[in-house]
Amino acid sequence: MADFDAIVVGSGISGGWAAKELCERGLKVCVLERGQKLDPIKDYSDNIDPWDMKHFDRARPDEIKTDYAVQSTSYAFKESNKHLWIKDSDQPYDVSEATNFKWRRGSRVGGRSLLWGRASFRLAPHDFEANKLDGHGVDWPVRYDDIAPWYDHVEKFAGIAGNQDGLAQLPDGEHYLPPFDLTCAEQALKSEMAKTFPDRDLIIARVANLKRLTDEQKALGRGECQARSKCFHGCSYGAYFSSNSATLPAAKRTGNLTLVTDAIVTKVNYDAGTARISGVDVINSNTKETQRYTAKIVFLNASTVSSAMLLLNSKSDSFPNGLANRSDQVGRNFMDHVGGVWVQARVPGHKDKYVYGRRPTNAYIPRFRNFPEQQESYTRGFAYQVYSGRSGAGGWREGVGRSFKDANRTPGDWRIVLDAFGEILPHPDNRVSLHKTKTDKWGQPIAVIDAPMRDNEIALMKAAQTDAVDILTKAGFADINPGKTPSDDGKNLGRRTHEMGTVRMGRDPRTSVLNGWNQAHDIPNLFVTDGSFMTSSAVQNPSLSYMAFSARAANYAADLLEAGAL
Repeated sequence: MADFDAIVVGSGISGGWAAKELCERGLKVCVLERGQKLDPIKDYSDNIDPWDMKHFDRARPDEIKTDYAVQSTSYAFKESNKHLWIKDSDQPYDVSEATNFKWRRGSRVGGRSLLWGRASFRLAPHDFEANKLDGHGVDWPVRYDDIAPWYDHVEKFAGIAGNQDGLAQLPDGEHYLPPFDLTCAEQALKSEMAKTFPDRDLIIARVANLKRLTDEQKALGRGECQARSKCFHGCSYGAYFSSNSATLPAAKRTGNLTLVTDAIVTKVNYDAGTARISGVDVINSNTKETQRYTAKIVFLNASTVSSAMLLLNSKSDSFPNGLANRSDQVGRNFMDHVGGVWVQARVPGHKDKYVYGRRPTNAYIPRFRNFPEQQESYTRGFAYQVYSGRSGAGGWREGVGRSFKDANRTPGDWRIVLDAFGEILPHPDNRVSLHKTKTDKWGQPIAVIDAPMRDNEIALMKAAQTDAVDILTKAGFADINPGKTPSDDGKNLGRRTHEMGTVRMGRDPRTSVLNGWNQAHDIPNLFVTDGSFMTSSAVQNPSLSYMAFSARAANYAADLLEAGAL
């Protein structure tokens, strides 16, 4: 008899959703998390001010160099929250010469759901059709209408603040909370764009922060967003969506959840006699003791890179190239979002206004190129995240005495930034593999990531830079700084912490790993619902899609188990 009905590997955004849905269907679920336990009182630092920390909450350079060389490249990495990030020295990885990918990871229960930017956008109907229409990658085995009810489901539970904007390239939800406000600089840009670019719009981004509570959210102990802009320190109010504030408490209240921490899953075990997964092998990260857990179904939610690694490491006579890898697609088609364009300008006027409070999100210009039809020499498109604010006190203008004080008390100009996020095309040679000789401190092979940005991604960023300059120029803004020209070698592009692809879904078992229910073609009781299932990247932040697909797959698996099909 199996130890559990289901095992979920990983407690991040997708793993938390899988656990919640399975537990609420009455299954006994074991969540295996390689990270440590989390105590919000001890581990969250959102009530610590930077001036109460040494070096204004900056980590020590020597420690960064030895332990956090990659993690520290995130804007969200601080001395007071560094324990929420893994140590690179414990879990190293290699990249190819043409790759400069930054793999940022969490080290506590909840994983990167504690550290994400919380932008919550749906993929659009055209995103699910793009591969088929332009011939890149394989066709998605689902369409928007298949996923739309599940977007509604997760948006209502998580709590997404935003507007119903009526944009075909960014579908609306039914349960949005009141939105945050645009700044006067963003409102000015929106107004000018309406005059010069009627096919483009600027909106407030949709974000997983609670502006208003439902009864269910209150019952989980969540509170309203205080708009302190300290989300990456953990939220003591439970106001932003994370596994720790929402899905894991919901799973726990069913009485069906077992959460095991410090549990590094090293292998998924395949039983050739039943043609099913029987369970997983685990190393305790502290003691290095090994243990085997068994279950009727297994969900992999370890992350795009880690789930691929786990499948590749789970070889057997039945699967000599890696578990569920008869298609030879495990580890391939690795995607992120491409970036590297940061165009800024000074916004004239509005000197009678200042930033009022804070907000946990930014403005957003949805994709407008190659939509609704292909028009450009490059393929797919890009969107912009928009940041704005007013320089002022603390700007540190030079001077001495009273003149110095007066200068630094006087607010400066409004400024605005367009930050491009572009779509990366799936490519079979963009891949994650296992190093043949190098291992981590637990004796497991480390990852090798070979994923340079290619010609189309570089063309996208050059177009995004040109368009951003054009938008800001025609808006009448001044001192436009286009930033660096996107590099033709592509080495420094990407790095958006939106990894996707390596265990993609598709219609044909010969060219994909999963079917349209996130179920392995080769093994019916194996499901993968982290970012690795994505068949294309689109331009939208992907976490909301991970949630929707995870909830959908969990309920499908529960249906199969209930029917005796697994």
